[in-house]
Amino acid sequence: MQVVILAGGLGTRLRPLTLQVPKALVEVAGEPFIDYQIKLLKKNRFRDFVICVGYKSDLIEKYLGNGDRFGVSIVYSNDGEKQLGPAGALKNASPLLKNEFMVTYGDSYLQMDYAKFEESFHSSGKLGMMAVFENRNAYGKSDIVVREGLVTLYNKINQSPEMLWINYGATMLQKVALHFIPDKQNVGEEEFYRFLIENRELGAFPTFTRFYEVGTLSGLNEFERFVMANRSSP
Repeated sequence: MQVVILAGGLGTRLRPLTLQVPKALVEVAGEPFIDYQIKLLKKNRFRDFVICVGYKSDLIEKYLGNGDRFGVSIVYSNDGEKQLGPAGALKNASPLLKNEFMVTYGDSYLQMDYAKFEESFHSSGKLGMMAVFENRNAYGKSDIVVREGLVTLYNKINQSPEMLWINYGATMLQKVALHFIPDKQNVGEEEFYRFLIENRELGAFPTFTRFYEVGTLSGLNEFERFVMANRSSP
């Protein structure tokens, strides 16, 4: 399955580290973060990548090139002069996308059963399936309600006690779902997912291995500790 990595953000929560480089190229234990991400995804048999870039896009494209040195294929979709937001960036990338794909964030490291995720997505028949983690406010505020195998509420601003789950950081989508995103506008993911939720078209795939993210300084430091602790492992 094709993978879309959303890597166009400004990385403001990582400043001053992101004043000179985009978030995807911030170093973790001597390597740019995106190295770890692509190697993990390749290990799980993903080879076809679309990277949505924006802020300091030239540095990402120069570093990764066409993906040859990673043994994968990489093409790019550029937001242009203004930020398009996660859903807007996806819509902008439409000409490069296949009929189905997985979207993830350029600051997420997700150890999960991707094959089972894909199998569940296909068997569901839904326009989308989001990987969710029963967080209970452990790693940030929980923001999702799951009922009967569906995401029934997703709100990162107005949390409620019934929200036990959190967006793990990966969603599989049918391309036709992108028709509901306006062209060339800054569109957040919640606005897009709200449409799928209201139409009972966003399945929930539970995963139970904690996620890592490098979108904040604390998250970056935590992921670096994880890398160092596992560096000697096969």
